[in-house]
Amino acid sequence: MYAYIIRRILATIPVMAVVAVFVFLLLYLTPGDPAVVIAGDYARPEDIERIREQLGLNRPLYVQFFTWAGNVLSGDLGISIFSNLPVSKLIGQRLEPTLALAICTTIFAIVVAVPLGVLAAWKAHTWVDRVVMIFAVLGFSVPVFVIGYVLMWAFSLSLGWFPVQGYKPLSAGIGPFLSSIALPTLALGLVYVALIARMTRASVMEVLTEDYIRTARAKGVANRTLLMRHALKNASVPIVTIIGVGVALLIGGVVVTESVFNIPGLGRLTIDAVLRRDYPIIQGVILIFSGIYVLVNLLIDLSYTVLDPRIRY
Repeated sequence: MYAYIIRRILATIPVMAVVAVFVFLLLYLTPGDPAVVIAGDYARPEDIERIREQLGLNRPLYVQFFTWAGNVLSGDLGISIFSNLPVSKLIGQRLEPTLALAICTTIFAIVVAVPLGVLAAWKAHTWVDRVVMIFAVLGFSVPVFVIGYVLMWAFSLSLGWFPVQGYKPLSAGIGPFLSSIALPTLALGLVYVALIARMTRASVMEVLTEDYIRTARAKGVANRTLLMRHALKNASVPIVTIIGVGVALLIGGVVVTESVFNIPGLGRLTIDAVLRRDYPIIQGVILIFSGIYVLVNLLIDLSYTVLDPRIRY
């Protein structure tokens, strides 16, 4: 068990190394001189030279990479070209809204999707199953920004239950915080709910055909115990896997949701950086998101041995 954990942690190192190489080369994948691209069409020659000096573009490529990688390992993600502030400071200022949105969305999606999937599997091929699957297909088919604008029109403009846009931190009070994060969580969570509910339904339906389930039914085990203790527990590995895979979907959705609801998080920071071609910020945010994705999937892999003791590595 401990050997597997160590091997799995060590396996994340080459993954992050490949990500780091890609992120570093991001600057050079853009056609043309990176300094000219960053400076824009109307930049003066001295501005272009200043950017070239600031980013170290005059040095050999391998020197630039190892210098950049060394700075990243020491926590230095560079300096923003336009604000002239450390990238790590800018990311730290925007981290709380994004983390709050991601955590609330994940909790909401799991709490809603798993019972819906189990119910659909238990009532398979009935109207309950069809309603849940129609909801899942709609949730997965409609873009996040469309769901966001519909929710905003219905619950903010028409009913006035929630603020239209903006974000209130936890320090402002639990009420204002939940009020500001409710609609973004609902908009982003519906996609995640659809994904998890479909996988839960398929996994539980497969488990319900196993011989030990029929034996439990024959012994008179109550339906709730049968579903929660026998079926859902043994179907949990694929469900947990899809939750981890869906983190990539969640990260992409965060960028769109923050733009729709005007939340000052990492998604807004990324879009502003892309529009301004502020590559140090783009590189820093991609590294942070990649690190979170790798960490979540590492935890998912480690949870397999806890969820199913038959799994040995």
